[in-house]
Amino acid sequence: MSTAGFNSQNGTGTGQAYANGPSQNPVALQQLPGVSYGTSHQSAYNPMQAKAPSAPGPGQYPPGPYQPVPPVNSYQPGPPPTSYPSAVGRPLLSAPPVGGPPSRTPPQSASPSPGPRLPPAQATPPPPAVSSGSYPQQPGAPAWPTSPPIGQPPPPMSMPPRGPIANHATPASSLAGPPPPPSSAAYGSTAPPRVSHSATQPPGPGMPPTSLHGYTQAGVAPPPMNPMAPHTYQANRPAYGPPPTGPPPTGPPPTGPPPSMRPTPPPTGPPMGSATPPPPKADGALTGNGPQASNSYNHIDNKLAGGTQPGPPGRHMGHYPSLPPGYQNAPSAMHPAQPYTQAPQPYPQMPGGPGMAQLSPSLAGMSLQSSTPEALRVVNLLQERNLLPPTPIPAPTPCLTQDLQKINCSPEVFRCTLTSIPQTQSLLNKAKLPLGLLLHPFKDLSQLPVVTSSTIVRCRSCRTYINPFVSFLDQRRWKCNLCYRVNDVPEEFMYNPVSRSYGEPHKRPEVQNATIEFIAPSEYMLRPPQPAVYLFVLDVSHNAVETGYLNVFCQSLLDNINALPGDSRTKVGFITFDSTIHFYNLQEGLSQPQMLIVSDIEDIFLPTPDSLLVNLNECKELVQDLLKSLPSLFQKTMETQSALGSALQAAFKLLSPTGGRMSVFQTQLPNLGVGALQSREDPNQRAAAKDVQHLAPATDFYKKLALDCSGQQVAVDLFLLSSQYCDLASLGCISRYSAGSVHYYPSYHHQHNPAQVERFQKDLKRYLTRKIGFEAVMRIRCTKGLSIHTFHGNFFVRSTDLLSLPNVNPDAGFAVQMSIEENLDDMQVVSFQAALLYTSSKGERRIRVHTLCLPVVNSMSDIFAGADVQAISGLLACMAVDRSVTASLSDARDAMTNAAIDSLASYRQSALTIQQPGLLSPACLRLFPLYILALLKQKAFRTGTSTRLDDRVFAMCQLKYQPLAYAMLMIHPALYRVDDLTDEGALNINERTIPQPKLLQLSVEKLSREGAFLMDAGMVMYLWIGRNCHPNFLTQVLGVPSYAAVPDNLYQLPELDTAESQRTRAFVGWLRDQRPFFPSLHVIRDESQLKPTFMQNMIEDRTESALSYYEFLLHLQQKISK
Repeated sequence: MSTAGFNSQNGTGTGQAYANGPSQNPVALQQLPGVSYGTSHQSAYNPMQAKAPSAPGPGQYPPGPYQPVPPVNSYQPGPPPTSYPSAVGRPLLSAPPVGGPPSRTPPQSASPSPGPRLPPAQATPPPPAVSSGSYPQQPGAPAWPTSPPIGQPPPPMSMPPRGPIANHATPASSLAGPPPPPSSAAYGSTAPPRVSHSATQPPGPGMPPTSLHGYTQAGVAPPPMNPMAPHTYQANRPAYGPPPTGPPPTGPPPTGPPPSMRPTPPPTGPPMGSATPPPPKADGALTGNGPQASNSYNHIDNKLAGGTQPGPPGRHMGHYPSLPPGYQNAPSAMHPAQPYTQAPQPYPQMPGGPGMAQLSPSLAGMSLQSSTPEALRVVNLLQERNLLPPTPIPAPTPCLTQDLQKINCSPEVFRCTLTSIPQTQSLLNKAKLPLGLLLHPFKDLSQLPVVTSSTIVRCRSCRTYINPFVSFLDQRRWKCNLCYRVNDVPEEFMYNPVSRSYGEPHKRPEVQNATIEFIAPSEYMLRPPQPAVYLFVLDVSHNAVETGYLNVFCQSLLDNINALPGDSRTKVGFITFDSTIHFYNLQEGLSQPQMLIVSDIEDIFLPTPDSLLVNLNECKELVQDLLKSLPSLFQKTMETQSALGSALQAAFKLLSPTGGRMSVFQTQLPNLGVGALQSREDPNQRAAAKDVQHLAPATDFYKKLALDCSGQQVAVDLFLLSSQYCDLASLGCISRYSAGSVHYYPSYHHQHNPAQVERFQKDLKRYLTRKIGFEAVMRIRCTKGLSIHTFHGNFFVRSTDLLSLPNVNPDAGFAVQMSIEENLDDMQVVSFQAALLYTSSKGERRIRVHTLCLPVVNSMSDIFAGADVQAISGLLACMAVDRSVTASLSDARDAMTNAAIDSLASYRQSALTIQQPGLLSPACLRLFPLYILALLKQKAFRTGTSTRLDDRVFAMCQLKYQPLAYAMLMIHPALYRVDDLTDEGALNINERTIPQPKLLQLSVEKLSREGAFLMDAGMVMYLWIGRNCHPNFLTQVLGVPSYAAVPDNLYQLPELDTAESQRTRAFVGWLRDQRPFFPSLHVIRDESQLKPTFMQNMIEDRTESALSYYEFLLHLQQKISK
């Protein structure tokens, strides 16, 4: 799999070889003999790639007034949702402009509006040189830390159907060759060379079985450290793909037969010129951070990865016509969105369960000429202004038979950008939509079947774990749903421990649950399972003491010390630093902790290696004494320097023998010793309309150290608490490549910023007590013919498809981009399997496995009908982050805009049967332009608005690392009116009544001076109080007599004994409970300093530097009609 384009495994992608990110795998980069990673088949559409020449200059909008086209048809409300509940606060796009028609002369500042298409990227990049040694720094490799996404409690898993489960994919020749060891992947045949993992990996945790949560497993072995030769990525080509994870579905599904079951008319219209894939890459060994499929979503990839490309056209795009009257005054009734999820229809089944024969008519894109599914209802975006549904958008439901859908993997854990997979890469290229997966593999689940067995049944050829989508040929044989090999059923598997019956292997839990966890036997261990080891590295310079964070940290750890995950072997240690490094001897028998100071930071050493990491149970009193004395110990310090690099080196030496978690707290730019940095931010350029500089790291020190840490099973989590520039682009590498996380608290101060202090306290409690998996590896496999290339998230790619995760936490999300290497002509369904192998905090080796099944279709209509707009937007965001770092911010912005233009143009040309005027979209993609505009205005990508460099880099980290459900709130916040909450339609949870106000469009037009409005932007919430807000709300909810009495820095709702107060607090608390991190709340008035920040989230409105939603739609229409 070698798509050029975002070629990064760990998130950024230049075509250069680097293992988990811009730099090569330090552990082993030699190319395996005879393995070439390039494949010579049709390259894939890559939305991020440079486009064929298109008019370079800014386009002129038609001067005359816009003539409205009558709306096509209005929404028909559908039945209530049948799938998973969707994440709260997931607004859909809506499009009303605010405040009247836009002025005729747009501002000249940088705009989100798309610029000229990028020039075509080099079609056949030369294969990068095979990497040889240590850590070559890749130029322009981005490195931003990403902070961990927080998981929300998953819905209970649905009960598996009874009866044998048949595989619905047609058999193909079984793969030849001896069975690989437990971790060889089965990727598409022409996919990146199948490197037998047995060649370089010892048996054992080399397989990346995925586990979702931190369940403990018996026996532990760290994953083998012989890295496989990483796939190389084509140079000069970024890879963009759809994001993983999204909010669970909610909202009424459309009625009628499931869309995928209905045949749709053949596509009409000439194929798009831009769809033509670039020539195939030359075969050759590419070096890269992970396998890149040669067919990637090249159109997007190259757009985001192309060479130098002209920047956005600026704001002089001609005159905008005034808004049509219908658009300004259209009634604002909001209808529920109808996701492409139809209530599953029962299909007659043969006694043996759904078989291939029964599935073929309903799948494989046979268009049934029946009523158009809701997902394909034609929407004229310029006519229908109220597109945002009043409730959060559910994930679309794949068109599978009811039995299959009932046992499919939850979209909260495993989500694909296209719920109907195209039969061929050329069909995918023609659709101009990215293909990728979004995963939340270690999510906290309310129900998780755990199996203990001495025999874990896997395919002998591709090492896939047995799952609900395999076929049983008889009681003794099963066919793999990924490579189609026929395998024997082991004798032990004939017995079902749940029913205590014999002879029904198809009823075992492994074949009835798409998400399952195994307690692994000894062959999955390379060494005894490591203990839970926690090392805290604390900045104690004058700046750090001034912020007051040390008191909060010490108190929080004291409060939660008995809740740290672990067992009787758990170890802890502490290092503090300023211009010197301080160690703490906590050996049993001492009357008090002993501080040991090392001032030689150039040649760091451990003064007493055996007594710095101690058993928590045996030395708990000494640890508690240290935590009580630390804040006062440095209270009067005058040390202003920070030797962070040396402190990290010392911590690495201390943790290397065991592995574990390093928690680093830093409050300033490191300025002494190794890893010292200088300020690169020019405050005068924060609002520049041009490209933003310094998004890439200033040094490779932190990346190299992270790769060393990864090799010794050490992950580094970074807590950055600062009011000044800290160069997060450089420091973040320490977490990114070691599978850690970044937590950022700008302007942290214990007195001046109480809201940040509260957030830090709540986040720290979650961080210290949440589940954790040690020495983990993850591998994602897919059906033969499909291939996986670029990965997004925090990790190191140890071999072509094996992600090294020294720690895995329940708040981390991942994304991968895929391509179709071989035609899927004879298949009705394809499957994807993620396996996470980890050591639990109790010392058990566990494997969490998730399997997703999706139908294969052969018509453009069916492909569009199955598009998951949120997953597509999330994946594009990951790709755009990579593009910003490896190329430029303007390239990334152009590529995102072009992704919207290309997909809507492709829909018009290839899927619409009746051509109509207007900007037309299928209902399932109606929010796509809104989400793209929201991304262009998001802190990570916006231009022309003052944005601190660290804030921008942190926003990029979040987009790459957060599970989709949380990332979408950062992209498109949720807005609710809360001064008139009622119990109508409320939820009842644990005897609490939770009001459910409607989602509103992000426009000032929806605000009212008489009301109060809550905006949920993921990591922060704003409660905006109108100047004429009803006195009842002010007194009953805020506890103040009048608007003027609302305090300036109110960040908590008072607990009043009134119905209004209870309703409001219940709603805010319910929103907060749906994510693992703690969003702070700010109550703001018109005079508040935070009001501009609140208004910047009004995505549909025009600003000095960005188009309104309506103007953006006109821009898209102009580009499409060229």
